[in-house]
Amino acid sequence: MKFIILSIILILNLNARGIVGQKAPSFAVDTWVQDNDIKDINIDNYKGKVLYLYGFQSWCPACHSHGFPTLKKLSKKFKKDKKVAFVAIQTTFEGYYINTSLAASLIVKKYDLDMPVGHSKRDGKKEDFMTNYDTGGTPWIILVDKKGIVRFSNFHASYDELVNFIEILKNETY
Repeated sequence: MKFIILSIILILNLNARGIVGQKAPSFAVDTWVQDNDIKDINIDNYKGKVLYLYGFQSWCPACHSHGFPTLKKLSKKFKKDKKVAFVAIQTTFEGYYINTSLAASLIVKKYDLDMPVGHSKRDGKKEDFMTNYDTGGTPWIILVDKKGIVRFSNFHASYDELVNFIEILKNETY
């Protein structure tokens, strides 16, 4: 029985995505659709904070059914917490004519997002944000610790799991 369980775990790990345990790379965003004071937002802007990165597409049903609601609920919970930050990035790996920077701007309005929202695009092939973070699609959640190391990277986690993980990362000392 142990052999079967270990084999399943090995198979799942071979198919795992993400760069957990590695230094968080550049966001590789072409356009920031929010009006922010910082024109070139990147990972270095978030040193010393826990960063919740959310990858989405405007036409992604799961992004709308649970990704954005979870993002909104989390960003509201941690709004006044200076140790936590949020960034959302539209990852355009298909539907290039629909998942535009305008579509990302409409998402900002629809969900009243109060965080940097970017648009990463590369026509006809996987764009740089997805390549840099080795994501598997959308919605995609990445948690980066205060030292800039990716600690979580996956399609989904529950609100409670994410709150607990963010709290653990916030309270880590080095």
